[in-house]
Parts: sequence; structure tokens; C-alpha cells
Amino acid sequence: MSRVGKQPVELPDKVSVDIDGNSVLVKGPKGELSRDFNPDMAIRRENGAIVVERPTDLRHHKALHGLTRALLANMVHGVSEGFRKTLEIQGVGYQATLQGKNLQLRLGHSHEVVVKPPANITFDVPQESRGTIIHVDGIDKQVVGQVAADIRGWRPPEPYKGKGVRYLGEYVRRKAGKAGKR
Repeated sequence: MSRVGKQPVELPDKVSVDIDGNSVLVKGPKGELSRDFNPDMAIRRENGAIVVERPTDLRHHKALHGLTRALLANMVHGVSEGFRKTLEIQGVGYQATLQGKNLQLRLGHSHEVVVKPPANITFDVPQESRGTIIHVDGIDKQVVGQVAADIRGWRPPEPYKGKGVRYLGEYVRRKAGKAGKR
């Protein structure tokens, strides 16, 4: 049996779940998320937790079992606590600023890049970072990760000087550069 799939998803106090067949609606203090799951998976509420069961031990049912449970756990965590990705900008003149809800990036292009947040996503640029740290916050883990990846995609870190946008704590392998004539 799937080690991930067999674990029940515990529900915090302020989170409510509505299960209608295979569509699940999760409401919490940060918002609400809904998702339709594969009809082969049986989702039910039991003793203050969500339990996912699979019909057979076929390979694709095993994969769907763990996936369904993980997606449900991410939904519950998102509406109760939320998700955050932190990006770091390195490079002379590279910086980020907030203009209302939009994120304005100066990344060495001939123009400034303006990123508009999707629904349920917020940007934060702490004052003490002087525009070199960006927080992407939201309730949907997939959307938070995709928005952070899109921001990083405007100027990925390059291997010679390390300039660009990277995830906080990301290791960028550096290259030596030209050896020069002797």
C-alpha cells in the first residue's frame, strides 16, 4: 500500500471540507480551494480527517492514491497556513519594487519587467533587503511555485558572475571563465 496515500489528512480547527463525489471544496481562514479528483479514488471524511482509498493494487491506482492524498494535504495546508517561495536577486543595479500589487523588476533589460499577480497571490519586498528579496505568497502550492519560476525565468542566474534571480539558498555552480594569454 502507498505510504503517502494511506496516511489520513488531519484537519485543523478552522478548516472545513465539503466532499461531493470526487470534487472537494476546502475552506479556511486564508481562502478556499476546490478540485476534482479521479473518479477511481474514494475520498471520505472520517474522525476529523480525510481518508483516500484506492479500488485495486494496479500500478496507476497506486500512483493516483499517493497523488490524491498529497494534493488534498496541500489544499488543507494552503487554506490554513499558506505557501511561500522566496527569491533572491543578485547583480549590480538589479532590484525589485512593489507598485500597488504589481512587482516591478529591474534586471538589466532595456525595459523594466512588470509582473501582475494572479488571483490569491501576493508579492512582498522587505524594506531591509533593499529590493533584493522577493516573497511570493499564496494558498495554492502549484500556482505559487509557477509564479516564482516565471519570475526566475526573466533572468536565471548565470554561471560566471552569478548574476540573476535565484531561489533563496539555491546553489549556482560557477565556471572559471577565460584563462587569458600568457
